Amino acid sequence: MTAQVEPSERDASDPAASGAEDPRGVVRRGLGVARRYARAEPWVFTGSIVGATLFSLLLVLTTVVIGRIVDEVLEPAFTTGTTADDVRVAALALTALGVARALSIVLRRFLAGVLQFRVQRTWRGRISDAYVDTSLSYVQGRPTGELLAHADADVMAATGMLAPLPFSVGIVALVVFAVVSLFAIDPWFALAASTIFPVLGVVNHVYTTRIEQPMAETQRRVGEVSRIAHESFDGALAVKTLGRRDAEVERLDAAAEQLRLVRVRVGRIRAVFEPALDTVTYVASIALVLLGAWLIDAGRITTGELVQGMAVFGLLFFPIRVFGYFLQELPRSVVGTDRLDAAEAGARADVVPTDGTTALPPGPLPVEVDRVSFAYERGSAVLRDVSFTVSPGEIVAVVGATGSGKSTLCDLVAHLAEPDAGVVRVGGVAVADVEPGALRAAVALVFQEAFLFADTVAANIDLDGTATPEAIRRAARRARADRFVAALPDGFDTVVGERGVTLSGGQRQRLCLARALVREPRVLLLDDATSAVDPVIEAEILAELRGSLDATTLIVAHRVSTIALADRVVFLAGGRVVATGTHDELLALAAYERIVRAYESETG
Repeated sequence: MTAQVEPSERDASDPAASGAEDPRGVVRRGLGVARRYARAEPWVFTGSIVGATLFSLLLVLTTVVIGRIVDEVLEPAFTTGTTADDVRVAALALTALGVARALSIVLRRFLAGVLQFRVQRTWRGRISDAYVDTSLSYVQGRPTGELLAHADADVMAATGMLAPLPFSVGIVALVVFAVVSLFAIDPWFALAASTIFPVLGVVNHVYTTRIEQPMAETQRRVGEVSRIAHESFDGALAVKTLGRRDAEVERLDAAAEQLRLVRVRVGRIRAVFEPALDTVTYVASIALVLLGAWLIDAGRITTGELVQGMAVFGLLFFPIRVFGYFLQELPRSVVGTDRLDAAEAGARADVVPTDGTTALPPGPLPVEVDRVSFAYERGSAVLRDVSFTVSPGEIVAVVGATGSGKSTLCDLVAHLAEPDAGVVRVGGVAVADVEPGALRAAVALVFQEAFLFADTVAANIDLDGTATPEAIRRAARRARADRFVAALPDGFDTVVGERGVTLSGGQRQRLCLARALVREPRVLLLDDATSAVDPVIEAEILAELRGSLDATTLIVAHRVSTIALADRVVFLAGGRVVATGTHDELLALAAYERIVRAYESETG
C-alpha cells in the first residue's frame, strides 16, 4: 500500500517554508516531520521501533551477562578455578544473545529502509501528480532544474532522517535500560554516568541553532545549479552556435562555487559538532573509570560490576553517534519537507480541474469559445472576451500577431489551462465537466515545438502501446512521415535520439502529428505544428486531413497557403476577436492584410 504522507499545516507562504523560521524551533519541527512520516506507514514504523527496542534490551542484557561471567567464571579461573560446564554455559549465553541481536538489527534496518523508500515514493508521486494536475503556465513559468530538484534532491533531503529514526527512538529505550542497569550497580555511578545527557543536550541545541539556515541555503543552491546545468545542456545548440561555451561554464562555475561555499560552511559546523560528541563521551568514560576504581576500593561494587557498568556506558557511544547523525539530518529534513510542501501547495493552487464526469457525444465535435478571458499574470490579459464557434468537421485557422493569444486559445480548448472568465465547450459540454480520459481521447493538440522521446519511431507515435502496427503506419502516412521513416535504418523500429535530435525539425513535427492522428481525434488542434515542414508536403498533409479525418480542426497558422485552405479564419488582435470569415473576405481588412503580407515576407 502506498504511504499517505499528510500535508503540512504550515502555510506555503510562510517564510519558514524556506527555512527562515527561528532555528530554535528546528528540533520541535523536526520531530513533527518525523511523526508525520511515521503516521504515513504506522505498521512499518512500529515494526522498526520494536526491532530497535529489542536490540537495546539485548545490548543491556549482554552487559549483565558479561558482568556475571567476569565475577563467576573469569575471576574464579585465577583463584579457585572454574568448570568446563561454566565456560560452555557462558559461551552459549553470549552466542544466543548475539544471534538475537543480529535478528533485531535485521528487523530494524529492513523496516527502516522500507519506511524511507516508501515515503520517498509517496513524495515523488505527489510532486509529479501536482505538476501533472497544475496548469501549463505554472510549469512553463518555472525552471526545469528547480522542478527536478524538488522531485529529487528535496525528496532525498526530506527523508534523510528516516534511516536513523528507528534506532534513534530505540536509543530512548536503551537509555532507560542502561540507567536501570547502572542504578542496580550503584546509584552514585549511575548519577555520574547520567550527567552526559544534559551536556549532549547543550551541544545539540548549539548545533541545531546554527545549522538550519545553511541547510536551507544548501537546498536552494542545489536547485540553482540544477537549473543552470539543465538550461546549458538543453540549449546545447544555442550555446555552441552563439559561442556561449565559456559564458555558460562561468555561470555554472559561479553557481557551483556558491554551493561549495555553503556546503563547506555546513561541513565546518558538523566538523565541530562531531568531535564535541566524542570529547564529551571520552571525558565521561575516563571519569567513570576513576569513580569505578574508587568504588571497588571502597568495596561497594565488584570488578564484574565495573566491567558491566563501563560496558553499558560504552554501549551508548555508537548509539549516541547515530543519534548525532539523526540530529544532523533533522534540519535538512525540515528544510526539504518545507520546500516540498511549498512546491506542492504552489502547484495545487494553480491546478486545472480534472474531476469532470460527463461523456462526449459521438462523431465530430463542435468547439465553442464563449466570452473567454485569460491572463497569465494579474493585469496582463492575453485573451479578452473571446467568442467564436467551430462547426463539427470544419477547419478554422486562427490568425494574429505574435502575443495575440493564439497558443493560449489552444491550451484552453485542450483544457491545459482554466479561463479566468467565460467557458470553452467541446461537443456542447464545458471542457471542465468532461471526463478527463474522454477529453484526452477526443481532443489532440500538436505544438510547434515537437518533442520526441529517446525511443523507437513506433513508440513515439503510439505512446500508450495500444495501437496496431497498421494504425501506426496509417497515422504516419496521413502525416506524410511514412516515406522518410522507411528510409531510416530500422524503419519504425529506429531509435531516435533524445528529443529526436537525429531527425530534422520537419520530420519531428510530422511524427508528432502522427502521434495525434493515431488516436483518431475528433477535435484536432494544430498550434503552428507544420511550421518546419516543406510547404508542398504541408499542403499534402492538410489535404489528407480534410479528406480522411472525420474531425473538427483548429489551426494556428502563419503560412498564407495554410490559411487559405481553411474553411474559415478567426482573426485575433490584442487578445480579442476582430473578425471572422474566409481568407478572401478578411483581406478587405487592412489590419488582416498587413498580418498576411508580413507572413508572406517571413516565409517567402
